[in-house]
Amino acid sequence: MSTPLRTRLRRRLASFLAVAASAGLLLVGLPATAQAAPGDYAKITTGKRCDQMHLKKTLPRTPNNSGAPTGLHHWVKSGPDEEFYYNNDFKGFENVPVPSQADLKAAGSTRADIDGWDAKYAASRNPEDMKNAIYARYHRHRIDSTNPKPFGSWMTRYLINNQANGQKGGAFEVKAVQDFNLVGPDWLCEVTIEIYDKNGNKIASRRYDAYNQRTGELGEFKSNGHRKPAQYRADKIILRHKDARYDFTRARLTMFTSEKTTNVTLKDYGSLNRALRAERGTGNNPIRIAERRATAKGLWPQTKYTKTYPDFSPSPNTRTQGPLNSLARESGRNAAEAKQIQAEHNKVNTRSALGRGPGGVDFSTLELQYVGNPVKGKGLDYSMKADFVADPDSNPGWGGEAKLTLASDALFTWLALTPDKFWVNLNPDEPERIMDKEFAKTDAGRVLLEADLRLKHDAFVVMDPGTRRGKQFWDSLARRDGAPCLHGMRSWIEPEPAKVREQDGGIYILDAPLKVSSVPQETNTPGPGKGCDLTKAEIQHNQRMYDTLIEPEVIKKINGDPVYADLRRVYSSRVAAEWIRQQDAKKATDFRPIINSDDVRRWPLRGENKDWKKETVYKKYVKVFKEGEFEWEMEYGGLTYTYIVGGVDFSKAPKRNISQVEFRTQHRSLPHTTKDSVRAQTSARDAEVSYLGGNGAARTDDGKPTPTPTPTPKPTPTPDPTDSGKPTPAPTPTGGETPPAAEDPDGDLADTGSDTPIGLIAAIAATLAAAGGVLMWWMRRRRTTDDQDG
Repeated sequence: MSTPLRTRLRRRLASFLAVAASAGLLLVGLPATAQAAPGDYAKITTGKRCDQMHLKKTLPRTPNNSGAPTGLHHWVKSGPDEEFYYNNDFKGFENVPVPSQADLKAAGSTRADIDGWDAKYAASRNPEDMKNAIYARYHRHRIDSTNPKPFGSWMTRYLINNQANGQKGGAFEVKAVQDFNLVGPDWLCEVTIEIYDKNGNKIASRRYDAYNQRTGELGEFKSNGHRKPAQYRADKIILRHKDARYDFTRARLTMFTSEKTTNVTLKDYGSLNRALRAERGTGNNPIRIAERRATAKGLWPQTKYTKTYPDFSPSPNTRTQGPLNSLARESGRNAAEAKQIQAEHNKVNTRSALGRGPGGVDFSTLELQYVGNPVKGKGLDYSMKADFVADPDSNPGWGGEAKLTLASDALFTWLALTPDKFWVNLNPDEPERIMDKEFAKTDAGRVLLEADLRLKHDAFVVMDPGTRRGKQFWDSLARRDGAPCLHGMRSWIEPEPAKVREQDGGIYILDAPLKVSSVPQETNTPGPGKGCDLTKAEIQHNQRMYDTLIEPEVIKKINGDPVYADLRRVYSSRVAAEWIRQQDAKKATDFRPIINSDDVRRWPLRGENKDWKKETVYKKYVKVFKEGEFEWEMEYGGLTYTYIVGGVDFSKAPKRNISQVEFRTQHRSLPHTTKDSVRAQTSARDAEVSYLGGNGAARTDDGKPTPTPTPTPKPTPTPDPTDSGKPTPAPTPTGGETPPAAEDPDGDLADTGSDTPIGLIAAIAATLAAAGGVLMWWMRRRRTTDDQDG
C-alpha cells in the first residue's frame, strides 16, 4: 500500500471516530449505534456541496461560525435591511399576444428551438426573438400536456412565475449560503429525506435546502418567511425518526429567512420546538428561525410587450407598470377562485421564492400610501398598503382588482369634482339633499353614503343595554317616570389631523386616525317612540355620557373594522388628490385637464354597483329612523328606540407635517424600502408589511442596467451562545426626541372647499408611504370591539 493511500485512510478513520464521539449525535449516512425502532425506516438522497452548487467554489474547511447564528428559537438580525437581485426577463413580455397555429409552427417546439431563440434574444435583445422563444415553450407545453392551459394563464403562472421562482429562489440561496457560511466539506445542499413505514408506504418526504454532515443541522431557505403545510407535516415525522441506520431524534432544523416570519409559521414551529424539547429532555432548541432581512429586487426589461395598466393614470398615454398591478389582477374575484389560484401558485412555487402568492394579501385593506411629484408626461408614482392574510393557503385574499380600481377611481373623482361636492347627508327632513348629483355617479360617493348609514347602525350596537357598556350608558341618562330618556342627535365621522411628511419629491401620510363627533339635534320627522321633554342641562348631561361611553367604541370600529375599509380607502385617495392639486397649481401636470372639470364619466359606478342609486340608501335610512332598528326591553319597564341623524362632508382634509427628525426616527428605513418595491414584493422590518409598486413612467429599472443577480457577501455575525429560546429584542430607534406637534394642526396642506359646513362634516383618514411608485402592504393589528368589556 502506498504512503498517500494509507494517509487518506487514516484521515478518514480519524474523521469517523471524531464524529462518532461528538455529542452522541448520529448523522445521516453513518451507522446508528442505537437500537432501531421497529417498522419505519428512512432513505436519504444526498446533494452537492453547497459552496460548489451556489458559489462555484470549493472551500477547504467549514468555518466555526457556520449555520444558525445563535441557539435562539427565533433570531432577527439588527440593522438596516439588505438586498439581493434576481432577473425575470419573461415579466417584460406579459402582453405577448396569443399565438396562432402558424405562430406556433414557425417557432417550433423542440429543446433546440427553445435554446436557439433564447440565444438569439441574449445576443440581440430583440423582443421578437423572445416572443418566439415563448411561443416555442408554449408549443412544447401543448404537446406534452394532456390538459394544456390557455395561453394567458400558462404565461402568468407557469412561465413568468416559474422563472421568478427559480431566479429569486436561486439568488436567495446564494445569499443564505454566503451570509451563514454554509460552506466547506460539511455542508451539502438539496438533500432529500424519505420515511417509510414497515409496509413500504412513504409517510414523509422532505427536500432540505442544506444539511451539515458533521453537526446534523438541517437547513431550509425561506425567502418569504412562510412555512408550507406539507413541509411542516414532514418535519414533525422526520425530526422524531430513528431506525437502524439513521437517527434524527437529535438533529436540529434551522429556517433561514429573508422576510419577517409569518405568525402561522412562528406558531406552528414554536409548538413543535417545545414538543421536541420536552421529548428530548434538553434545554436546546431543536428548531431555530434565523431572519436576516433582505429586499429582493426582481428586474425585467422594458419592451413593447410589457404590460401596462390604467390605475392612477390620467390618460392612456401615461399608464403604470409594476408588481402591484398584475398581482392585484391575479388575486381572484371571489374566495373560491382565490383558493384555486393559490393552489396553482403553490404547485409552481416549489422553492417558496415568490412570497405568499396572490392569496397572501388581504386586498380588502388596500389603501393609498404615498404619491410622488406628478411630472408632466410621466404620470404618477404611487404607493399602497394592505395587510397580509394569516394563512394564504387555507384562506387566501381576493378582490385585488376591484379594490385597486376603487382607490384609483376615487383619486380621479376627488380631482374632477370641485370640493364643494364632497358631501353626503342622511337627514329624514331633507330627502332632496342626499348628495351632489355628480358625486352620486361615482363609487367614492357611494362609499361615503353607505358608510354614513353604517355609522348609525354601529352606534345602535354599542348602545345595546344587553352589554355592560350599553347598560352603563342607559343607566347614566336623565330619567322621566323612572325610565332613561335620550335626546335626538346628529353624528358624523371626521379626520383627526393626519401626520404627514413631504420628502423625496412626494408626500408620505404616516398616520391619519378618524374620530366621531355628535351634537344634539331634533327633527320634524317623527321617530318610532315617544319623545322626551328634556331640559338643556339634561341634554348636555346625556351628550356627555354619549361622548364618554359610546363614541370611543364607534371610533375604534371606524378606524379598524373591515366594514369601513372602503371608506378609509377612498379617503386616502382624497389626501393624494389634494397633493396633486397643489403640485399642479405650481406647474402644469398631466392631471390639469381633469382638475375641477366636473366630468366623472371615466370613473363611473362599476361592477355589481353599476346600478346603485342614492335613493335606495336613503329609503333604508328613513325606514330605520321611523320604525327603529333595534327594540330593547329594559328593566325600567318600557321600550326605548334610538335614532341618530348624520351626514358626510368631504371638503376638508387636515394634516400636520411632521419634522425630519421625527420622520427619520420613526420611519428611517421607509424611503429606501419602498423604492426597492417598485421591482418586486418586499417586506418591512418589525411589522407585517409587504411592499409592491407601480411606476407612473412604466419603468421598473430606474433606467439602470440589470445587475448580475449575485448578492454581495455580508460578514456573518459571531454566534451568540445564548440558548434561552427568547426572541431578540428590537433595536431602540435613534435620532433624537420627537418634537412637539405644531400649533397649527393643518400644517402647510391647505383645507379645501368652504369653511361653512355642508350638512355634517365627516371624513376618514389614511396613511401613505413610499418613494418611486410602490405599493406597501401593512398588517394592521385589527381590534374587535368587545361589547361586554366596556
